[in-house]
Amino acid sequence: MSLHEPFNRSAFSQFINSTPGRVFRFVAGLGFLAVGLVYRNHALGLAAMGWSVLPLTAGGFDVCYISAALGGPLSGEKIRRLKR
Repeated sequence: MSLHEPFNRSAFSQFINSTPGRVFRFVAGLGFLAVGLVYRNHALGLAAMGWSVLPLTAGGFDVCYISAALGGPLSGEKIRRLKR
């Protein structure tokens, strides 16, 4: 069994790849971006802006970087189809 299979069957994966999970990731990315913009003159502010790219793109483009890092599909659509 591959590493990605148990993850993609987990409740966390099912939530994070659902529509509410995508909204959550996108809003979290906006939050990191906002904090980064407020503190843009500090190293942590720049880090927050850099980090915001991950949840923004994951939510906006329906991708799951965790699944891909574990050797599974990148597409949230494919992960949802595996559950059916």
